Amino acid sequence: MLFQKTMKTLYTYTGIVIHGHDRGKALGYPTANIAITETMPHGVYASTVIVEGKLHHAATFIGPAETFHETEYLSESYLFDFDEDLYGKTLTVTLHEFMRPSIKFDGKPALIDQMKKDCEKIRSYFKSCDS
Repeated sequence: MLFQKTMKTLYTYTGIVIHGHDRGKALGYPTANIAITETMPHGVYASTVIVEGKLHHAATFIGPAETFHETEYLSESYLFDFDEDLYGKTLTVTLHEFMRPSIKFDGKPALIDQMKKDCEKIRSYFKSCDS
């Protein structure tokens, strides 16, 4: 008998992609930024994002980018294997699994290293849900 891991839903929200500081793109992880008002625990989540009716796996960060001394509370989603312009589009983001709390990094190299680890962990999470 095969058992399938069920994805839970922690939060779901819809919003329009806004321009950020383009840091994600410069770091190799372009994100779709959405201004949100509902307060959720800060950190990284395994998420799914619906773009024009199509579901994508993603890594989503919730909170202010403390590494860059930001205070604005945002949703930043990095859609796996996706390379299209999303500015001005309406996305629906569902957060499924809290992966880790927000961390203030000492610099870009440490942040990039952690983002790579986060994405690997989230891809494994989705793979376990599909098996």
